Amino acid sequence: MDRNEKTGLVSELNETFSKAKFAVVTDYRGLKVTELEKLRHVLRENDAQFQIAKNTLLRLAVKGTEYEGLTESFTGTTAIAFSFEEPVGPAKALAAFSKEFKALEIRSAALEGSVLSAEDVVALSKLPSKDELLGKLLGTMAAVPTGFVRVLNGIPQKLVYGLQAIKEQKEN
Repeated sequence: MDRNEKTGLVSELNETFSKAKFAVVTDYRGLKVTELEKLRHVLRENDAQFQIAKNTLLRLAVKGTEYEGLTESFTGTTAIAFSFEEPVGPAKALAAFSKEFKALEIRSAALEGSVLSAEDVVALSKLPSKDELLGKLLGTMAAVPTGFVRVLNGIPQKLVYGLQAIKEQKEN
């Protein structure tokens, strides 16, 4: 790889770091190509990408971004998972994959400028996704007016039951 290619790769990685909302540094040593492709496919389904790069290029690429705290994790065989939407989906995918294939090791991550440990990424993977949280919020918001309507409907309903009981009593 010549100097121009390296410069292009560093600028491309820097742009990716700038766009990403969540980045996870992993060690992929021991994974087969088919397993890496499976991981890439799972991450793509979660609006994320998985990229392997040299540590020196990664160190240059994170300069000037909020991911500079990850620099000390760039040792050995390094791959980075980038998420451009929500962090929970990719975190779930990486945690499940590292549990299934012990060769994938999560080293650290960064979320909105703060560095997370591997345990933090696993804890993040146990949270509900954004869609699940929005569904719960919508259900809670819909329950309040529904309960209010039921309370308001109860008063005339009791009146109707009372009138029905008086009618039945007079008929007997």
